[in-house]
Amino acid sequence: MNMIIALIPAIGWGAMPLITGKVGGSPVNQIFGIGAGASIIGLLAFLVTKPTVSPAAFALAVLCGALWTIGQIGQFISFKHIGVTNTIPLSTVFQLVGNSLIGIIIFGDWPTPRAKVIGFSALVIVIIGALLTSVVDQNDKGLTVRDVLFLLCTTVGYWVYSSFPNIGIIKQQSTTGIFLPEMLGILLGALLYGFFTDRQSFIQRAQYLNIFGGLSWGIAAFAYIFSAQTNGNTAAFIWTQLNVVIATFGGIIVLHEHKSPRELRYTILGIMLIVVGSIATSFA
Repeated sequence: MNMIIALIPAIGWGAMPLITGKVGGSPVNQIFGIGAGASIIGLLAFLVTKPTVSPAAFALAVLCGALWTIGQIGQFISFKHIGVTNTIPLSTVFQLVGNSLIGIIIFGDWPTPRAKVIGFSALVIVIIGALLTSVVDQNDKGLTVRDVLFLLCTTVGYWVYSSFPNIGIIKQQSTTGIFLPEMLGILLGALLYGFFTDRQSFIQRAQYLNIFGGLSWGIAAFAYIFSAQTNGNTAAFIWTQLNVVIATFGGIIVLHEHKSPRELRYTILGIMLIVVGSIATSFA
């Protein structure tokens, strides 16, 4: 049972970009679907677990959830420009490197020389893996500096969201208690994005079909809480790295994103390095 719980986040997060890719629609449609679907899961989880949360922590969780949408919107826009198979590995690397540096600088992670050696060596492996996944044939259009910088800048939303559990007021709350306000924050961010960029999206069919992607994401996020409790934070994190494998190869198989034999070989090697490097950082 513990193994099943550990696999649910990887499957749910890996499947989300495939579901939204199949449904289609604009990034506005897709981020709304994530927010609405995740909020449904958050509400159901709240009704079942009946947790308590302070008003201040509730408000802060809503804010962090809204800021998370910046990162996810960046992913959805990048899916359109460079595909899922290029976006997911690169985004994973940006998240891992950024979160690690924030942890070191602000929260005192990797305090010993040994931890720093392991951690930074792992990050180098991850970066090399990302470079390999971006290798393209001479006749194919590769990633541009603009593509990379756009994804990097929007990843700041993920960094804020990931750092949020380390805030003192949040540490005092139960993880199930802050889950619903986080999901409502994602929905709030999605609604604001849609209101200011494309109000017509609210009457589009794809807007609501993308809720299936949100349900997948929300189930994965809620399952991760219990995976961390039953398997430990390190083991739970390790298993989630399979989402990179699922999303990347799912983009090739399910979404039919083209990779030449040479590009595929480099992608496979790059994904392997990203997974190995990600796992290694959890031991730093």
